[in-house]
Amino acid sequence: MNTNKNIAVIGLGNIAIRHRRNLKLLYPSCKITAVSSSGRSPTEAVSDADIIVRNFTDINMDKLDFAIIASPASFHKLHAVELIKNKIPVFIEKPITTSLEDANTLLQFAKDCKVPISVGYCLRYMPSFIKMKELISADFIGPVYNAFITVGQYLPDWRPLQDFKNSVSAKKILGGGALLELSHDIDYASLLLGPMSVEYATLRNTKELDLEVEEIADIILKNKSGVICSIHLDFLQKQVQRKCSIMGEKGRLDFDLLENTIHFHHTKGTDLIYNGVGWDKNTMYIDMISDFVRSIKEKRNDFVNAEQSIITLKLINDIRCLSEKPSGEIK
Repeated sequence: MNTNKNIAVIGLGNIAIRHRRNLKLLYPSCKITAVSSSGRSPTEAVSDADIIVRNFTDINMDKLDFAIIASPASFHKLHAVELIKNKIPVFIEKPITTSLEDANTLLQFAKDCKVPISVGYCLRYMPSFIKMKELISADFIGPVYNAFITVGQYLPDWRPLQDFKNSVSAKKILGGGALLELSHDIDYASLLLGPMSVEYATLRNTKELDLEVEEIADIILKNKSGVICSIHLDFLQKQVQRKCSIMGEKGRLDFDLLENTIHFHHTKGTDLIYNGVGWDKNTMYIDMISDFVRSIKEKRNDFVNAEQSIITLKLINDIRCLSEKPSGEIK
């Protein structure tokens, strides 16, 4: 494999840092261009970068093998279109864009230009999630009746070195809010249960963090078989949790994404179906980028699928449209 790749990583945040480090692990001889998405000069040294570019328009696109867009979601379409115009394959951190219209336009543009485009929903690469998907597909618990998904983490703890009120997560104009920032869990729900429609949704702001975006999202989805999926997302839980329970005819599967385990509860007791405790979560990011790079050459990938990301964004759009209007809701 050619390790002498030229790669641009757009954005200087935490996920961009992870991608730059992983690219150096995958391709030790690669040349990485780190690009500020805001036009501001970095306030500190940029790790694992060979070239630092202050403005997106200053990128030398002639020699790029591919680019990773890790800028705020509101910039994704702008950055992706320019790269695709130059025939550069693009990997976009989730969500693909902040609007469904922009996402559809971008995907069609990439198809017309015949340029590979993928979207980074990394939880698809967790071994425990892959096992969970296999179990559901094999009817391990028989017909599925209900699914319960919950994820919560206190926003001030996400990035301890940054004022959380100035973070992308807290800014509406940058695509913040619990619904988009925690959309991983909406995405994998569709992969487990198939296409779903929104039955009920409410977005709330408790004012605890004094944000301009929703801190809590509660959603009820239904698939074509009538399975009801309840999803709770929040920025407020003081102890982080990320869990999925799926109840069926033969019992219940409890999937703990933090512990990387799956338990099966049934009439005779409880079995540990999968135990990945101690697994290095960075592996899923490496697998995700490797999958994207394979898609450039082989025109296929396992999970980083742009079409699936449109399905996820459509659900998010429907959730916003159908959400109730309580007094504390973000308009």
